[in-house]
Amino acid sequence: MDREKIELTTVQRTMLATLYARALDSRSSSPILGDRTADEVVRRLDHDWRKTGTRAPWDAALLALRGRELDRWTTEFLHAHPGEVTVLHLACGLDSRVHRLAPPPSVRWVDVDYPDVIDLRRRLLPEPGGDYRMIAASVTEEGWLEQVPADRPAVVVAEGLTMYLHEEEARRLIQRICGHFPGGQLLFDCFSKRLLRMAGKMSWMGIVPRAVLESWHWGIDDPRELEGWQDGLEFVDDLYVVDVPDLDRLPAVARIGMRLGAHLPGGRDSGRLLRYRF
Repeated sequence: MDREKIELTTVQRTMLATLYARALDSRSSSPILGDRTADEVVRRLDHDWRKTGTRAPWDAALLALRGRELDRWTTEFLHAHPGEVTVLHLACGLDSRVHRLAPPPSVRWVDVDYPDVIDLRRRLLPEPGGDYRMIAASVTEEGWLEQVPADRPAVVVAEGLTMYLHEEEARRLIQRICGHFPGGQLLFDCFSKRLLRMAGKMSWMGIVPRAVLESWHWGIDDPRELEGWQDGLEFVDDLYVVDVPDLDRLPAVARIGMRLGAHLPGGRDSGRLLRYRF
């Protein structure tokens, strides 16, 4: 099988780390997410996967746990709205979430990302069928949301996106979404402001590439602050990374490291998942 070379920007290449983590998880004896499609895509790409910085098996397990919880919240929304709804998947990258959840035909699913990423999705990922479409645009651009019909409640999922936005970009994006749909939920992960302030140390320690750290702009300490951005926007709940179910499935060294880190100043709050209704 001929493997495909890819050219992406530094920030876009972060999606490869998530993709590779899910592939590694699917190869494990006890997978968390079990994303076989991710593994198939990894095998089709000509890429030095060591450059992703993913350190198996704990990085793979952590990213798989994050994806699984966002999948779970999305599924809860679909079960609570068994009629016609829209799933808006922002900065989708090469995530096969639509394949993992396999929504019924009544669900309109829209994946959004940069044009070159969408082109890559078309070449590498199978067509999921049903009411599925892709939009080639940066989520911060004006106008692309008009391509999505506003006739249904929507669940908006954004994994690994918010930290790359400036706060004002995030505010405008959330306002546009809440003003476009009749109602729904926002699901996304975020970093704390403290974690962003520690970016210099993380670069020095080699944990995250400097170019990626320089692209992190927005952190959230108080989720209720966002409620003031838009009438009707309501914080529902959150889930700290250290509280994700099945954390005991991580290797012992990773569990110990996370639990110790959670007791350091700001450690527990450094990363979490947030859920809002609008």
